[in-house]
Amino acid sequence: MFTHVLVPLDGSRLAEAVLPAAASMAKLLSASVTLVHVIEKNAPREIHGEAHLKEPDEAESYLREVAGRAFPADAKINYHVHTAEVENVAGSIAGHIGELGADLAVMCTHGREGMRDLFFGNIAQQVIALGKTPVLLIQPDRDGAAPSFNCRRMLVPLDGQAEHEVGLIKTKAFAKACGAALHLLIVVPTMETLPGKLAVGRRMMPGATSEMLDIEVQEAEEYLVKLQGELARGGFTATFEVLRGDPASLIVETARGFQADLIVLGTHARCGMDAFWSGSVAPRISKQSKIPLLFVPLAKNKLDKLDKMDKRGQAR
Repeated sequence: MFTHVLVPLDGSRLAEAVLPAAASMAKLLSASVTLVHVIEKNAPREIHGEAHLKEPDEAESYLREVAGRAFPADAKINYHVHTAEVENVAGSIAGHIGELGADLAVMCTHGREGMRDLFFGNIAQQVIALGKTPVLLIQPDRDGAAPSFNCRRMLVPLDGQAEHEVGLIKTKAFAKACGAALHLLIVVPTMETLPGKLAVGRRMMPGATSEMLDIEVQEAEEYLVKLQGELARGGFTATFEVLRGDPASLIVETARGFQADLIVLGTHARCGMDAFWSGSVAPRISKQSKIPLLFVPLAKNKLDKLDKMDKRGQAR
């Protein structure tokens, strides 16, 4: 259950695109919200064509004004202005998530260096490094305005590993509060879409690799049948499918077909978190889809355990 939502704001209309989502989650989950502004060192006069907030008093007044127009009067809203100027705004925001005890951050994709680039570079990696804090990523509409936020349908890509169900586990309470239908998806690569080191096996042992992928499809179906049953017993409406091909493209395609309001992404790459990010799965999904993305990191201790198992040659 998410109980404390952190919302970083820089004073721009683009950053405010997250407000409907933050307000919706606060209402549905009775969660408190902390609005945060970080004073940037040598900040430009404008950001995204609007005046940049440089003074602490100005920033706090802005946060209070936002709270008044974006949240109901009975909402539990806190304000925090980091008054000491910092050069690394992304790192400061990531640090505040832990310091203020937030269990969810709601952020916009925009950055001074282009949409998505800042998030998928500095901010995301630092937030993921905390090892436990999910991030809800919202993309402004074509006009840069705040999109409406609903959560009637959630797409949850998985990989068949129980340890990587953290995204589903973390969002169950939210799904129940929304009355959301869940669609579980596992994408098994084809011979042509095998990533990284697995592609070497395709060239060296094509027959064995093809057989391995076929077995993986069968195991994925069995895994999802079991998981669907568990969810049904818990009162959830859940469907599932197993597809073959490129993960990013098929996740986006499935989300559109399912009319998903939210895509929940755990760190499900078998080679670990670094491979997940360097493989550009998440950035590609963001670039191809406007659907909100909820990133739920695998706890660091579990990731270390899985990496050690890999090094011993054990399957996970």
